[in-house]
Amino acid sequence: MFETHLDATYAWLGLALVSVVTVGVVAALPAAPPPDADGIAHTIGAVADGEYVSTAEHGLAADRMRLTPHTVELENGGGSARSALRGPPITPVVPGGTAVDRRLRRVLDGVPPRTVFEDPEAFSDAAAQARSRNHRWRTAPQRLTVRQVRYGGTRVTLVG
Repeated sequence: MFETHLDATYAWLGLALVSVVTVGVVAALPAAPPPDADGIAHTIGAVADGEYVSTAEHGLAADRMRLTPHTVELENGGGSARSALRGPPITPVVPGGTAVDRRLRRVLDGVPPRTVFEDPEAFSDAAAQARSRNHRWRTAPQRLTVRQVRYGGTRVTLVG
């Protein structure tokens, strides 16, 4: 009556092991989904490929981001995501930065390029300089702004 059944002991040990493994798996799962780089690439592509000058905004659920003329990369606690951009190369606009960055930021924020740059060639040179730099990871903003701008014969898609 008071004897220990050997199979009951193994059942309890097996149940304890399964419980520990289950807790480990649940703890290893990310708390949030990875960011949506494809959605941002779609927004950028819709503006960049558009026939007319336009502006769009896209909310970000990422901690860090990296924009290059042909890709967008996002990272948060849930992982990282990368998406290639279709269409013409974009011009990443870094907040702060050099004098060129501040001028491009003003245009991205809605100021007409003719009031910020002397001529279309200066605007084109500033955009080319912004595209050619080393693009690093930076803190992601709450919202990403995309604006296609035409000044003279220059057509640029600013993203920042």
